[in-house]
Amino acid sequence: MTENLSKTYNPKEFEDKLYKYWNENGYFKADVNEDKEPFTIMMPPPNVTGNLHMGHAINHTIQDILIRWKRMEGYESLWLPGTDHASISTEAKVVAKIRNEGKSKDDLGREKFLDKAWEWTEEYGGNIRKQLRKLGVSCDWSKERFTLDEGLSNAVEEVFIRLYEKGLIYRGNRIINWCPNCGTAISDAEVEHEDEKGKLWHIKYPFKDSDEYVSIATTRPETMLGDVAVAVNPEDERYEGLIGKKLILPLVNREIPIVADDYVDMEFGTGAVKITPAHDPNDFEIGLRHDLEQLKIMNDDATISSLGGEYEGLDRYEARKKIVKDLENQGYLVEIEDHDHSVGHCERCNETIEPIISKQWFVDMKPIAEPAIKAYKDGKFKFIPERFGKIYLNWLENIRDWCISRQLWWGHRLPVYYCKDCKEVIVSKEKPEKCSKCDSNNLYQDPDTLDTWFSSALWPFSTLGWPEDTKELEYFYPTDVLVTGYDIIFFWVVRMVFSGLEHMGEIPFENVFITGLVRDPKGRKMSKSLGNGIDPLEVIEEYGSDALRFSLVTGNTPGNDMRFHMERVEASRNFANKLWNASRFVIMNLEEETIKEDKAKKLLEKEDKWIISRLNNVAKEATENLNKFELGMAAQKIYDFIWNEYCDWYIEMVKPRLYGEDIESKNTARYVLLNVLKDTLKLLHPFMPFITEEIWNHLPETKDSLIIQNWPKYTEENNYKVAEENIDFIMEAIRNIRNIRAEMDVIPSKKAKVIFVTLDNDIKEILNNGDRYFKTLASASEIEIKENKEGIGEDAMSAVVDKCEIYLPLEELVDIEKEIERLEKERKRLEGELKRVNGKLSNEGFVNKAPEHIVKEEKDKKEKYQDMMDKVLERLKSLKNK
Repeated sequence: MTENLSKTYNPKEFEDKLYKYWNENGYFKADVNEDKEPFTIMMPPPNVTGNLHMGHAINHTIQDILIRWKRMEGYESLWLPGTDHASISTEAKVVAKIRNEGKSKDDLGREKFLDKAWEWTEEYGGNIRKQLRKLGVSCDWSKERFTLDEGLSNAVEEVFIRLYEKGLIYRGNRIINWCPNCGTAISDAEVEHEDEKGKLWHIKYPFKDSDEYVSIATTRPETMLGDVAVAVNPEDERYEGLIGKKLILPLVNREIPIVADDYVDMEFGTGAVKITPAHDPNDFEIGLRHDLEQLKIMNDDATISSLGGEYEGLDRYEARKKIVKDLENQGYLVEIEDHDHSVGHCERCNETIEPIISKQWFVDMKPIAEPAIKAYKDGKFKFIPERFGKIYLNWLENIRDWCISRQLWWGHRLPVYYCKDCKEVIVSKEKPEKCSKCDSNNLYQDPDTLDTWFSSALWPFSTLGWPEDTKELEYFYPTDVLVTGYDIIFFWVVRMVFSGLEHMGEIPFENVFITGLVRDPKGRKMSKSLGNGIDPLEVIEEYGSDALRFSLVTGNTPGNDMRFHMERVEASRNFANKLWNASRFVIMNLEEETIKEDKAKKLLEKEDKWIISRLNNVAKEATENLNKFELGMAAQKIYDFIWNEYCDWYIEMVKPRLYGEDIESKNTARYVLLNVLKDTLKLLHPFMPFITEEIWNHLPETKDSLIIQNWPKYTEENNYKVAEENIDFIMEAIRNIRNIRAEMDVIPSKKAKVIFVTLDNDIKEILNNGDRYFKTLASASEIEIKENKEGIGEDAMSAVVDKCEIYLPLEELVDIEKEIERLEKERKRLEGELKRVNGKLSNEGFVNKAPEHIVKEEKDKKEKYQDMMDKVLERLKSLKNK
């Protein structure tokens, strides 16, 4: 006999064991296989020192469902894992660690600091890998990559050099986003804008040779120290004849000109704007057009620079207070206005970003963006759901040059060298022996590193061996689907697309599956500050990985945020428990010798054909859903089939056969129970891999692991439409009979006659052949089929189904005298409850002083009790008239 499952479902007993078994047997591996079609997913690399959160959990669950499904469909399925070096966040953690040791980054020097960073990475870098294993991810760990791997670093340098040689990477002074806390430039994509309540300061800028003035408004008065002009629109009649005149910059007493520029909006404020080219991107462009000076009045730590005169050394906000006070004291402040505006913050540390002029390295984006726009518009790849394509296009169509240099040590160092003697710039993977221009060997490497996203942008092809022309690259690229959150479409998706097109000549993926955020039950974003984060590992510890996975995918649709409710995890665990117990029942009822398939198929009974046909259609529908990335719908259909049709109906239908004397009927039922269970486990496996594998391993005639079984396919042979229609009719009739009995509070053990009235011959045949279903599942003592209602008492309870009426004689259901006695007791109880609640609600002191929700509770009780009383009185009246 086959060994049965444990009596109770306990995922701790087998989840870790099964993961180890899969991994050690190489089931996750994918290699170049010309006999198979490839299917490829690149895992979005989490931060190497990060920890698993709910965003990872849903993202990786979706990827694992897709890869397990495609593996079972026969594809050579590669899911390539890896981690990202996360330059800013990792460096910040290492800096904090050495600061706690009483040292600084500069004290250590670059080499020793990098040693510390690698130590940190090795110490904490394994956490996320272990945690992903707990979730059940079936990625090919033998191909795991890290963005600072030697091969990936080579790819990064190769791309930098190629783009530089094509004139697409340049060094120049530009306005960049500067994070004073992180001490580095960050890209536009790394800036999070938040609406804040601020002030708008209106300031007089007096003319040099008169008492007149121009009024300007600013949200950052400290930047006026760097003003070099005031701009007006050349079409603005208010300033006709004033263009070219000189103003005196308040507090600083510097002469600045009035310039004319079409950029200025005549309708906004006074139509005059202060121009600070070193601290505003729009002012920078105006400055270039008018050849204006660039005065950088702020240091990298957001203190005022030496150009700030008496304000030198003050923090930007302290300087703001002092400047405003001085403006007021000297009569330059016109008014202060409340002003709501959007303020940029560093997405890593939330520090307010300072737009600042800086010499940085940039990618010229327009020539690279155009092919990426065309590829999407030409349908080369798609977003699921489609609406996210608008975000992609909007970002690319309005893109600015990408600042790629970072003032950090942890990351890919720029492959750029400078000659100290002649200032020549040399771009090279290795340090040149001498300057290519003046032969000097007095060279040094640029200290900056590249933006983390520069290396992540190459992930789909650098991980497969590029720039080498490897077999893996040829076979697995382009990939099939990218699963990622909508918050990094412009961080990552855009950059992978233009990088793939630029360096591979092909898009990197065909589908971009967008996931939403996992929010708390109130719809709030999970965060440390709110204390509402839920640790997926704690959920797995209590409920098992399968329950968490299933709760994340059911009811979830691409691109939409979902609210996380622990009750859903409990419901998923209950589902697993139901499947476990049903499987135990099946195994318990199997015999050593089983009936052969060809013989069983000749002996199939109506319910056997029905469940086989239903499974056949569920396999078809679930596959269609998966092909359209409707994972939640596929999961729900499989759930409904298992819970409702297989467990609640089919198993109950065949119990009389299993316990009966007809050996052939018994063995056929066993055959169908087992084989439907096997295919059901295959369908559920991508969603709940652990429980399905554990049950599979306890079933007879299962040679190989479930993870590599063939995905069930729809066949016409297993489509029993008539059997489906017949059993569907019987189930609907049974549901109606059960409802009548429930309304009458009839105990299940009480048998009662069921009368069917129909003129339809097909229905008569179904009923004649189905009396055992009604006796087993509807507590029918007998069934009678009639063509009219003659002889059926007026007090009989009734229901209507398709082409048929159902009657249950009242005397068959209840002892009328005992029922009247029970109802009289219930009436007295309800009278007491109504008297109590009416007493409370008629008490003005209670109604006026009690909390509103307490009063509402009492009103709800009154409504409930009155409704119950009405039903009891109606029932009593009906019975007493018999």
